[in-house]
Amino acid sequence: MLPWLGRELVFPPPESALEHPAGLLAAGGDLSPERLLAAYAQGIFPWYAEGEPILWWSPAPRMVLFPDHLKISRSLAKTLKNTRYEIRVDSAFRQVMQACSAPRATQSGTWIVPEMIDAYCRLHALGYAHSCETWIDGRLAGGLYGVSIGCMFYGESLFARERDASKLAFAHLVRHLGAQGVGMIDCQMYTPHLASLGAALIPRAEFLATLKEQLNKTQPSNLWKLSYRNEPS
Repeated sequence: MLPWLGRELVFPPPESALEHPAGLLAAGGDLSPERLLAAYAQGIFPWYAEGEPILWWSPAPRMVLFPDHLKISRSLAKTLKNTRYEIRVDSAFRQVMQACSAPRATQSGTWIVPEMIDAYCRLHALGYAHSCETWIDGRLAGGLYGVSIGCMFYGESLFARERDASKLAFAHLVRHLGAQGVGMIDCQMYTPHLASLGAALIPRAEFLATLKEQLNKTQPSNLWKLSYRNEPS
């Protein structure tokens, strides 16, 4: 039987997650900052549809990106060099989440429900959730958001309103995080898009051991100070 969370900030061990559906660990609880931070510290995240109880997940194997494994295709390299754009951090966090929650052709609904947006905006106000954005001609063209604890970044979702706009933000952020000592980026589940950028599946034991190492590191004071403007000649 699936464990139901009470008021205590206690989760079942990630190893007890179900195989079907893969990674489902528990249900219930709330989206308070304290519970969310407790979950992420154990490699657990919420993911559920509107009208469902809150569901908590810890899939195995785990999709992650080690920053030095980032892959930049030839076409993306050209876009990075030849496009006029600006990269900003945390200038439009709620707007990024709202854009990520918009319906997509490949999905029947969204898991980024209004209460999820409010919960992560609270984390953002506390300094634990961040967005990285691509701006083109003064418009928010793409970006991503996630949670940051210690030297660990947990990517949540991304969006693009213009071609490669999310990839521009992703590439700059991964390079920046790697230079600042972040050793692993959690991508949660496999997608061909993430695999094309260098992310790969690793066993749960490796993920949890690396997670512990990254959480024990002191977060650099300038980790979330990133600003870049590309002006092709």
